[in-house]
Amino acid sequence: MNLLSKSLIVVAALSVSACTEGGLFGRGGANDDALAPGAGAGVSDPTTVAYFQETVGDRVLFEVDQAVLTTSGQATLDAQASWLSDNPAYTAVVEGHADEQGTRQYNIALGARRADAAKAYLVSRGVAENRLSTVSFGKERPLAICSDEACYAQNRRAVTVLAAGGLAG
Repeated sequence: MNLLSKSLIVVAALSVSACTEGGLFGRGGANDDALAPGAGAGVSDPTTVAYFQETVGDRVLFEVDQAVLTTSGQATLDAQASWLSDNPAYTAVVEGHADEQGTRQYNIALGARRADAAKAYLVSRGVAENRLSTVSFGKERPLAICSDEACYAQNRRAVTVLAAGGLAG
């Protein structure tokens, strides 16, 4: 076996072993919780982003052309406020979204009103305002793409996106 063959075998072995670990530097995704407080325990650890998303709920839905929170939305935000109070190392950005109906400008404004409504509710439940910020994506980031109410309903939302450390800006 020559030097080139041995080198290729070593490189191949290292490549395969790196794949089993989820990437060269650990779990590997830009959105994973690897650097977050409580990382590594997943959905069963109540201090992780995964737990927040799956158990608490990271989004609230809105009615057509509305930025008024529903009863269900308020319940989700109550749970989010409680979780944020228990996990002060996190800040959050509340994203506002709209369905594809209407102009881009109108939906950016509607998304902003939805994000502001969710943020104001969280603040009213004791979350420090300096831990929260908002952004509107209007209709630019749909979850579902089709022209019927089932899709529209999923896209009319505010999503609380967590970040570890620092103040939201």
